[in-house]
Amino acid sequence: MPSLPPIARNPLSSLHRRQALNLGAALAAGLWLGADARAAGFPQRSLSVIVPYAPAGGVDIVARLVAAPMGDILGQPVVVDNRPGGATNIGMNAVVRAAPDGYTLLLASNTLTTSKALHPRLRFDPASDLSPVGLIAEAPLVLVVNARSPHKTLAELVAAGRSRPGAISYGTAGAGSSGHMASAQLEHAAGFQAVRVPYKGGAMAMTDLLGGRLDFMATNPLEVAGHVNSGTLRALAMLNRDGSPLLPKVPTARAQGLDLQATVWWGLVAPRKTPAPLIQTLNEALNKSLATPAVTQTLSDMGATLRGGTPAQCAGFIQAETRKLAEVIQATHIRAD
Repeated sequence: MPSLPPIARNPLSSLHRRQALNLGAALAAGLWLGADARAAGFPQRSLSVIVPYAPAGGVDIVARLVAAPMGDILGQPVVVDNRPGGATNIGMNAVVRAAPDGYTLLLASNTLTTSKALHPRLRFDPASDLSPVGLIAEAPLVLVVNARSPHKTLAELVAAGRSRPGAISYGTAGAGSSGHMASAQLEHAAGFQAVRVPYKGGAMAMTDLLGGRLDFMATNPLEVAGHVNSGTLRALAMLNRDGSPLLPKVPTARAQGLDLQATVWWGLVAPRKTPAPLIQTLNEALNKSLATPAVTQTLSDMGATLRGGTPAQCAGFIQAETRKLAEVIQATHIRAD
């Protein structure tokens, strides 16, 4: 599988154009609806954003990044509440069961679109029992190995997996997470089998990868760029089609012969039946927080593409991802445990 040089591009100019279009449309929509469509007197106390992962992972980082400016905009603190476990179903269930009063939100990510397909006995459906507030950002995933790994290239890792089925392992931040789905798609596309080792968060999986107890991991660049640049991890491939400005020298899997498109995304959702005026108020606060220079710059530094937009756009994205990944799960016979 020959490696091709990444195509030179200017990701920041594209990012800023998309920010201007998405955030401008969302804010204009809020102004057009007028004050009558918003929730008068909301909020009157602090809000909680539940993160269904342990602290220090990518989802937790993004949650804390947007929580502070949202609190400033809303005039009440926005507190991050970590509820790891149950392949994120514990945290999601807490939001599903919360009062639909706008005070409890979920920092949603990829598992929202895979939990029902992976857990058919789940007593709730994340895609339909939660009300979208808005998207935050999306970032590519990168395949990394320990710097002491004998696998110097993606081709070598694939060859090892093919020659010894089940002999190499990878870590994930839970069943259905972005890293799990990306790794499963890689196995399916390349025709090899590896052992999945689930964790309650990406930080714990990264600790074992750095300790040499895992063979590879698919994760977002913001969590590993420092390790790659310092030489403790080796990046074998970007798993999206365009690469990442955070790791510009890392070739895509597509350039190495495997057509993959795997990303991690973040958004805010609320309990189902949360009144539309409250959703609108929260959406406006989210979009305004994303437009602040500190948040915009930090997400850009993370290699993420800022999304923003309306609740309807968020809903459409979640529905499309849910359909696509349900097909992947069925085709590859992925199981939660």
